[in-house]
Amino acid sequence: MLGRPFAMPMMRDFIPKALQPWTYLVLAVIFQLVHTTYMGNSAQMMGAMSLMREDVTFIFLCGVIGVTMPFPVLFRLKFRFTNRSLLLFSISGMIVCMLLSMTTESIPVLCVISYLCGYFKLMATFEVFSNIQLWMTPRRDFTIFFPLLYIVVLGDMSASGWISQVLCYYCGSWLAMRWFIVALLLLALLYVYTCTRHFRFMRPMPFLSIDWLGCVLWSVSLLEVIWLFTYGEHYNWWESRLWCGVALAFFPTVFVTVQRMLHIRHPYILPQAFRYRTLVPILLFFAVGEWMNSTPKALENVFTGGILHYGMLTSSRFNLIAVVGSATGCLFSMWVIKMLRVRYTRLLTVGFAFMLCYQVMMYFYVTPELNIERLYFPTFIRTFGYAIFFATLTIYLEELMPFEHFFMGLTIAGFIRNGVVESICTGTYSFLLRYHVADNLARALPFDALQSVMMGIKQLFGLTCLVGCFFLLLLMLWHVQPVRSTLKHIPYWNKLGQQMRRELEHQT
Repeated sequence: MLGRPFAMPMMRDFIPKALQPWTYLVLAVIFQLVHTTYMGNSAQMMGAMSLMREDVTFIFLCGVIGVTMPFPVLFRLKFRFTNRSLLLFSISGMIVCMLLSMTTESIPVLCVISYLCGYFKLMATFEVFSNIQLWMTPRRDFTIFFPLLYIVVLGDMSASGWISQVLCYYCGSWLAMRWFIVALLLLALLYVYTCTRHFRFMRPMPFLSIDWLGCVLWSVSLLEVIWLFTYGEHYNWWESRLWCGVALAFFPTVFVTVQRMLHIRHPYILPQAFRYRTLVPILLFFAVGEWMNSTPKALENVFTGGILHYGMLTSSRFNLIAVVGSATGCLFSMWVIKMLRVRYTRLLTVGFAFMLCYQVMMYFYVTPELNIERLYFPTFIRTFGYAIFFATLTIYLEELMPFEHFFMGLTIAGFIRNGVVESICTGTYSFLLRYHVADNLARALPFDALQSVMMGIKQLFGLTCLVGCFFLLLLMLWHVQPVRSTLKHIPYWNKLGQQMRRELEHQT
């Protein structure tokens, strides 16, 4: 495969070559729309299944953790099974998970289904994008690949919310989105079954020495943190024995997980992946970005729903603005890195400044007579800045870590950016909002309950602005090496497979 033009030998001959990569791109868009729980119509799901808001949120975040964990085994899967086999298996798994999620009301079962669906979703997405990567960037330039990839990932995150809300409104059922996704997945399964064939670019690698127990332990550790901050307000934190029991169980779980990683031959995540010098600052940046992006769910939704009384269809407009903002931010970051060749921190500063502008604007916009049109621009600049921040940090992570540890680094970054920090921030904001509302009422201020909620939201937006300004100042004073003038060499899949085979034979 070295030195040859881009081709997709797994496709059957009757598919035009010009259309082959586009069909895989469409498959990727479909896969990113898949969830077993859609937060856009969570209220309808809560009413139909007698669930709490915390239950729906935790089920959704189980799927997010499922998306985080497969990275360390993706290449092992690719070097053992064919593209056709992996796609048929993962699409079938997503269909089964979607159907099962509509037939049960057991919360533990829904959590497991959501986790497995996220696992299958990432498997299918990786297998699709790994086969069209050379079509997207013939030189394997990740400064082009990641922004284009995140147009699909971030855009579909918002698009799925809009589609679920619109289908629920016009079809009158929260199950409409699930049946719509099942139909799309069946079409995708039919396409893969009829239009692809088995093709191997190297001798299959044994699918051995994978620490599945380590994967489970890492997942349980993350889900314990998410559970604590998702259900904290409901159980009143330390006042609940159940909450305290989960909090105490977290420490031995992490201890066993880390000890297993350090003392077995083939851990799920290698200890070396944690030892890179600038990994901690990158994780801190991811945490700050997720914190700044958590205020729309923790504060803005309370404001638009409780104060402005926006309905489901009205709120869906913001998802369309978010799709445009995410796509524009990814394209902007790609243009700045490739054409202007600026420092990473300058681009991160620009992205963070846009997210901070959103917080400042929302501080002044928290009024009961606000027009909906005034919220469009803050939504755009927030998603624009978040896309810049997200894409740039992933590119910087790829430059930092060698390729054999990079996908483990994506999982480590996923510990921060996929659900954990979001749940921590949302739980913290919920606690602080309750505190400020009670404090405003206790001080006998001339506010009723609704005005006290509005003032509490305004106070938390103001606090976020102050902390954000301090971090922006630190970001402007910190420098990172410029973008490389020559691209780091990324091995071709067959060369990488041969290297992994030699390492596996040497270790066994």
